Amino acid sequence: MTRALAAPILSLLLTLSLTAAPASARTEPAIEDFAGPALKTIMGDPTWIGDTPRDPVWSADGRWIYYEVALEGRDERDLFRLDPTTGESTRVADDARHLVEPAGRGRARGGLQAFIREGDLFVRAEGETEARQLTRTDAIEHAPTVLVGGKAVAFRRGDALVVRELDGGLEFEPLRVVAAEDPADDELGDDFYSRQQARLFDVLKEKRQRRESRLAAETLRRAADPTRAPRPFYLGADVEILDLSMAPNLERGLAILQPANADEGRADQMPVWVTEDGYVEVQDLRPKVGTGDDIGHELVWFDLVTGQRRTLDLSELPGIADDPLADLRAAAELHRTADGPSDETQPGRTEPPAATGTDTASDDSAADDSVPTDGDEPAAAENTEAPDARPRPVTVDDLAWSDDGRIALSLHSLDNKDRWTVLVELDGSLRMIERLTNVDGWINWSFNEVGFLPDGRLWFLSEATDRSQLLLNDGRETRRLSADRGVVSRPRATADGAWIYYTANTLAAPYDFHVYRVAPDGGEPQQVTTLGGRIEGYALSPDDSRLMLLRSQITRPQEIYVQAAEPGAPALQLTDSVSEAFAAVDWVVPEIVEVPSSVHDRPVWARLYLPRDRSRLRGADGAIPAVVFVHGAGYLHNAHAGWSVYFREFMFHTWLAERGYAVLDMDYRGSAGYGADWRTAIYRRMGHPEVEDLADGVSFLADQHDVDAARVGVYGGSYGGFLTMMALFRQPGLFAAGAALRPVTDWAHYNHPYTSNILNTPQIDPEAYERSSPIEFAGGLQDPLLIAAPMLDDNVFFLDVVRLTQRLIELEKVDWWVALYPVEPHSFRRPSSWLDEYRRIGELFEETLRP
Repeated sequence: MTRALAAPILSLLLTLSLTAAPASARTEPAIEDFAGPALKTIMGDPTWIGDTPRDPVWSADGRWIYYEVALEGRDERDLFRLDPTTGESTRVADDARHLVEPAGRGRARGGLQAFIREGDLFVRAEGETEARQLTRTDAIEHAPTVLVGGKAVAFRRGDALVVRELDGGLEFEPLRVVAAEDPADDELGDDFYSRQQARLFDVLKEKRQRRESRLAAETLRRAADPTRAPRPFYLGADVEILDLSMAPNLERGLAILQPANADEGRADQMPVWVTEDGYVEVQDLRPKVGTGDDIGHELVWFDLVTGQRRTLDLSELPGIADDPLADLRAAAELHRTADGPSDETQPGRTEPPAATGTDTASDDSAADDSVPTDGDEPAAAENTEAPDARPRPVTVDDLAWSDDGRIALSLHSLDNKDRWTVLVELDGSLRMIERLTNVDGWINWSFNEVGFLPDGRLWFLSEATDRSQLLLNDGRETRRLSADRGVVSRPRATADGAWIYYTANTLAAPYDFHVYRVAPDGGEPQQVTTLGGRIEGYALSPDDSRLMLLRSQITRPQEIYVQAAEPGAPALQLTDSVSEAFAAVDWVVPEIVEVPSSVHDRPVWARLYLPRDRSRLRGADGAIPAVVFVHGAGYLHNAHAGWSVYFREFMFHTWLAERGYAVLDMDYRGSAGYGADWRTAIYRRMGHPEVEDLADGVSFLADQHDVDAARVGVYGGSYGGFLTMMALFRQPGLFAAGAALRPVTDWAHYNHPYTSNILNTPQIDPEAYERSSPIEFAGGLQDPLLIAAPMLDDNVFFLDVVRLTQRLIELEKVDWWVALYPVEPHSFRRPSSWLDEYRRIGELFEETLRP
């Protein structure tokens, strides 16, 4: 760890801290005579809201539900046991936690369930009063699977798959893999000195012959002795073993590998300013997008009956040798040799740099991305074949085993353009189920799950028709099981395969999520839950007869409910965790509205908070001010009927509304919950479609809710901070002021997994980065801007703000401020920091949006 690197920017940080306050030094903005809580309460430790249940699970016998509750100001949680019939909840004593028996996550077979507790393996058989412990080791056992017949359990320990028989207790290793060279392949070195030694010295020849003889004899004895474990599979010293799994009938295995010591890219560094010894420390961070190698997966398939293995030939995947980015690579070469536009000559630039390549995205990204789902290869795009036709590297998104030893794989190309759903047959050959291609966008991070029914039919999720749907392949054809075209997620088949449960919203009400079920043998999907609000998650009981639900409402965090796993069955609320203090507040409940768009034919769904008393900040023309909140993550759904992950902002919006502001919280293009077209509308042009949607939000407020369009502020964090800057820089005057919290200012400095999906990489697509990064448009800043910057942010680095600060200084911009938070990561932890940040936001709006 080095300390010297931090010193050169110390003077800059001192300057920023002295300019951190955009308004007068008040403890709270002006108007305090309303019934809601003060900012200090809103931004306090979240436990003041109540004992919200977290991570609930069924017990192995289905008699209990276990859940955790966060403790104020601590990382630890309390564990509770809940009776699903009475709702009686009891805290589990710390010295009794080892008695907890959670239901196994894998399929139960033969009345047997397996689970891991504190790294050891346990099983519970139907009818037994308590679980049976099968291992007690310092090793970490994980991934337990009850084998076909229910007479044994397999699990992973290190780089071996272990089986424990229940009758007799025999433990054996049907598969062990080693990331090393096979000693039996001890070939003579090919360099001059090795050949010379072998030629000159008989003693070395004899030593080699004895070693080869011992290995051959050991191999024969091991193969002939059924009491010994099979010989390990040596995979080579140049690989890293990522995962190891086995069929539930013990006949097949699969290892997922990647190259060892691959270049992941040059890591950045972050100074830590407030330390225990008073000296600045420096921490290594993640690499920047595009700076590392393309690290794909290699799949090795094992026949555990014959002892054979093969590396799966992924070059058979249709389109795997195409290069969808060929045109962009050519344009990037032109870009490197051309003189690009400069902010020095265009200091007020608000439009993107002039393009030298092809911009494939349209305003509404309405291209049809659907593909056949029966293995038919779609027509290849023009100029997509790589010059040397090498297969593109791929990674595994998901895998599942059938009872008879077939493997379902969801494979993802590292250029984010293709996803293949594939079956690995019993002989190790590949059978295509679906190729999903999105050349003018990217394959989703989500909705790539696969699974088998007990009878061997394959189910999987696909965005081939825009919104994620549940599909079933019976070996002959693929058909859709879900019907409404809402977004389907979290599929879970019952043990008998009679039903597949899932959650989904609808086209008509994308804000409303329910649990559905569908019979794989035919029939329409059935809506199981009827609760309002939002179903955050669900779990079938071990016997598949009941649903444990996590349901939230706009003004209430998630609570636990239980109902029979039947359509329309009544749901019993088991927890009521909201504190009296929180429940006593008359929160402003937002209305979920459709904002008309000026650029596409779909509405932008949003939450709208309206003040109860419009007289507080009404201007002479009768209009009121407003604030537009921009949610983070980009791909996130916030205009829904449940509790928001932005719960502090929900409370802050009541705080604003009680002062006379309207607040609009929009699911701009790029948000989750609306399908692939909505998600990929921002491809290669982040900050452009979204700002169009924000502008339509301002028009909506002015046209329909008496808002003064000249007195609208904007704020948001992370991606919301990025969009705040893009709006202020690219469209001056759209907002009267903005607060950008922990903002991305230059996408070329963000991480690879997220950014490369949307903008490719700076090396391949530099124009997309110039077109999408606020620092390129800083010359357009005219309106007041507050930047809140956590200095220990290992997600959006503090470096982003430092670089933008220097840019604004050189552009001689005024009316902008930076507030520093020296001990905070990307998401603040300390209530005092939350309070300081939102006090400054409130002061900014009070100063700039009042009549």
